[in-house]
Amino acid sequence: MADLTPELLVIARKLRHLPREEFRQRLKAELKEKAMTPAIAMTPTLMPYLVAQGAARLVDFMKQTFGAVEMERFQRPDGTIMHTAVRIGDSVIELGDGNEQYPPRPVALHIYVPDTDAAYQRALAAGATSLHEPVDQPYGDHEASVEDPAGNKWYIATHLQGSGYIPEGLRTVTPYLHARGTDKLIEFLKQAFGAEEAGVYREAADGPIVHAKIRVGATIIEMSEAHGPYQPMPTGLHYYVPDADTVYQRALEAGGISKSPPADQPYGERNATVLDPAGNSWFIATRLPAVK
Repeated sequence: MADLTPELLVIARKLRHLPREEFRQRLKAELKEKAMTPAIAMTPTLMPYLVAQGAARLVDFMKQTFGAVEMERFQRPDGTIMHTAVRIGDSVIELGDGNEQYPPRPVALHIYVPDTDAAYQRALAAGATSLHEPVDQPYGDHEASVEDPAGNKWYIATHLQGSGYIPEGLRTVTPYLHARGTDKLIEFLKQAFGAEEAGVYREAADGPIVHAKIRVGATIIEMSEAHGPYQPMPTGLHYYVPDADTVYQRALEAGGISKSPPADQPYGERNATVLDPAGNSWFIATRLPAVK
């Protein structure tokens, strides 16, 4: 739980002995939200946004397979999910049901777990289809891959080198992009978002990128040049920044295509949407100050 500021703590202590437990709990939740908001607003934070056919079933799959915890859920009148967010380890995944405006769009996700074999078996039991069984890789991972009921590809891995099961610099869940023109995509990310290369690997000096780690804000995205069964899967990426307008303008200057200009939203954000050269959607957002 985030630490409250001294000012918020003073308020909380004054209200500590109010008789209504329901009010006290609601106040505690509101103070926690206020305490967390500035950190979210000022630290560039990136999360994958999945658009699925059957989002509720996908949430259940993540719960059964990876121990996901659902953080929130907002439903449409017809019962489909407009928006939800789940936490897996130290990562958050946002998702919702597709519609005519935003049709379902499977993506690829790289997830690190303590035991790949066990997670692989749980995934199959939860309705996934095997893409390849667990195997040791020369780069130090024991990994398998599956396709979930919504068509998303999960690259499940346990890192075998070092002290932990997650390689240094990565989080539990990492978006994985298979792009045509990976070099161009990386250049866009540098110009638009100030991205940095954390590792770019090629089989030959002038050959295509076989694997890259690119740091965007506080998060690493993995990617490779599309090939064989690993074809492009355009992904939605929700990117929180201190100033959505400035980042939006830089993204356009870097070659991005505007899908929606910056605008204040009723749910407390100012956001815009840009397509990058590989067709990925960037939902650029800034938390708006709370109305007093």
